[in-house]
Amino acid sequence: MAQSTRGQVVSREGTGQIHENTRGSKAVKLLLIGISVVFLVIMLVLPLITVITESLKKGFAEYAASVTDEDTKSAVQLTLQATVFAVVINTVFGLCAAWAVTRFHFRGKKLLVTLIDLPVTVSPIIAGLIYVLTFGRQSAIFPFLEEHGLEVVYAVPGIILATVFVTFPFISRELIPVLETIGTDEEEAAAMMGAGGFTIFRKITFPHIRWALLYGVVLCAARAMGEFGAVSVLSGHLRGKTVTLPLHVEILFGDNKFMPAFAVSSILVVFAVIILIVRSVVEYIGRVKKNVH
Repeated sequence: MAQSTRGQVVSREGTGQIHENTRGSKAVKLLLIGISVVFLVIMLVLPLITVITESLKKGFAEYAASVTDEDTKSAVQLTLQATVFAVVINTVFGLCAAWAVTRFHFRGKKLLVTLIDLPVTVSPIIAGLIYVLTFGRQSAIFPFLEEHGLEVVYAVPGIILATVFVTFPFISRELIPVLETIGTDEEEAAAMMGAGGFTIFRKITFPHIRWALLYGVVLCAARAMGEFGAVSVLSGHLRGKTVTLPLHVEILFGDNKFMPAFAVSSILVVFAVIILIVRSVVEYIGRVKKNVH
């Protein structure tokens, strides 16, 4: 009886401790959720609401006039052009770099990985200045560029170069961990059975990396659309020629045209929402496919 009583006491104490720990865990959880919600509201929701309300402050007619202005159309076109070039170039580079890093052993491999991460650590403004020094009038190769009619600084090619530079780690960095995880067993088995390199990539490697590749493409596109620093240095702010959407917003703010600036900003917000939706769809499909397999 005495042992049974002691067991009941210990059991009640243990149950009480569990309840107390559970209440503490719930309190911590609610606190963390509250902090996250407050932070998101202040940093994301309120600015988005401000952009929408300010852009429509003078009515839809003024908003439509601002977003259909010739300078705005040119900025949208250049932004999309730079984004498409950056995505295509970085997709090719990302696939090649990820394949080289994960499938081959060679001297300078660590250096290559370090260089891939370089745009993350270098300020975009510094990157823009580097391109100005490389392709500008004071560079050694400028006479060659001028002789062949090639313009880089204060021209569209410079905008594309700057956008490619700041975005090229995104795709390769999504692919490298996936390729390292899947290993080379299936590829080596296919090679021993006589399959060619392209066939191995198409039928074995690509199905494993396609969702990571799509996710990297989405991130690359999102970063390209919002790039400001490097593009600002290389563009020369030539309206209708070398001004992207972020630069156009800055110019409008500088001219005290606040409502048009918010209207143009709303275009970037729409692009961001579309990209977020695409990313969520890609993540969802990827999870479903992974669970099925």
